[in-house]
Amino acid sequence: MKSKTPKSQKQKKKTVIDPAWELINPAAAGIDIGSREHWVCVPARSAEKNVRSFGTFTADLEALAAWLRECGVTTVAMEATGVYWIPVFQILERRGFQAVLVNARQTKNVAGRKTDMKDCQWIQRLHTYGLLQGSFRPGDPYCVVRTYLRYRDELVSARASQCQHLQKALQQMNVQLHHVLSDVTGVSGWRIIEAILDGQRDPVKLAAMVDVRVRASQETIQKALVGDYRPEHLFVLKSAFELYAAYEAKTNACDEQIVLEVAKLPDQVDAKIRPLPARKEGRPACADKMLNHDMRAGLYPKFGVDLTAIEGIGVLTELVILTEVGPDLSRFPSEKHFASWLGLCPDQRISGGKVLSSRTRRVINRVSDALRMAAVTLERSQSALGAFYRRMKARLGAAEAVTATAHKLARLIYRLLKHGEAYVRLGMADYEKKFQERKLYALQKTAKTMGFELVAKPPTTQGVS
Repeated sequence: MKSKTPKSQKQKKKTVIDPAWELINPAAAGIDIGSREHWVCVPARSAEKNVRSFGTFTADLEALAAWLRECGVTTVAMEATGVYWIPVFQILERRGFQAVLVNARQTKNVAGRKTDMKDCQWIQRLHTYGLLQGSFRPGDPYCVVRTYLRYRDELVSARASQCQHLQKALQQMNVQLHHVLSDVTGVSGWRIIEAILDGQRDPVKLAAMVDVRVRASQETIQKALVGDYRPEHLFVLKSAFELYAAYEAKTNACDEQIVLEVAKLPDQVDAKIRPLPARKEGRPACADKMLNHDMRAGLYPKFGVDLTAIEGIGVLTELVILTEVGPDLSRFPSEKHFASWLGLCPDQRISGGKVLSSRTRRVINRVSDALRMAAVTLERSQSALGAFYRRMKARLGAAEAVTATAHKLARLIYRLLKHGEAYVRLGMADYEKKFQERKLYALQKTAKTMGFELVAKPPTTQGVS
């Protein structure tokens, strides 16, 4: 019988790396991000022990950066793990390293070999051979405004939730305020709710607080304000009312910070040399204001172009584009790359010469969400973009029409930011004329391939009897 060699004496097979592979990033490091510790791997020649773990305290992160500097590392790759990567990324970027944030799908290791130590080694190896593509991240000044804007979205969402509680409490008391007012949180609705919470129950006195511009008659309003004011429902109404006011105050405070931080961003053009174009027809000046600040005038020098000239694009959408992308689109070689990053173009999956799927990729991108919202507002627009949306909706359906229109908006925004061009508005008549010309050209081309020739039908003349 053959004697079996003990497992402890068996030599492990080492992974042999082809020396012919080109080292794209020879001084690269990889970090496996965690909530309690970070595992770091540097090139084997840089240190005797090239894999170390560091804690997550600020002093530990500073020691991590100092060790990378001692090892001669110039570029560092890490996974986008929750929000744990943000302090590491910011400290390394501040210390002069080229920090690369990668998607976890690009760093998947071999199944069954999943440990923090092996993960950081795998990330370092992939980054050394240039197999990792960094996620897009705008400059640090734009990330500051982005933090405020994202938090503002959360405040607005929480405020909307309290508005629903408020409306539910009114409905449970059978106070049909939403039948006579379009917005119960408006000026008239706010006065009435405050009076109800102060103990006022007379429908005549409550109806007298309504603004004169409300279309409903006083008699109808008085009927709507006769309700069953039970104490438990009044408690819910009061709580929702106070929380709504608190979230409103915090949203205004966040708006103040956004206005201040936007003013600090670098200008792309001098508004005195290239003045702001006129506001698009039909758009009120109040729609471009944030806390009585004209954000349209404030954002124009930051972009160098007026994006609000595009139908459907407002100042909030423009703010999202500024903070999530920035005015510099050099990272995107063409508008097709930009649309692909937004997930607004078909993602063709081909295998064996057969198209398996051409649906758009599912991405989490605030710019694409904002462009989809802008596309929905074009349904009744008497413009070329509005006509395009309606034609796509009749042909493909509502969901596909929103995506197609958002794709068109993305391409327009790319051209304006990339080339500094001014937006030229087209009316619905111009769009229909160009569409008919393209359709006629396609028919002529089809007839020519089949050996036919299209002949225009002469106009018919009716005889006079």
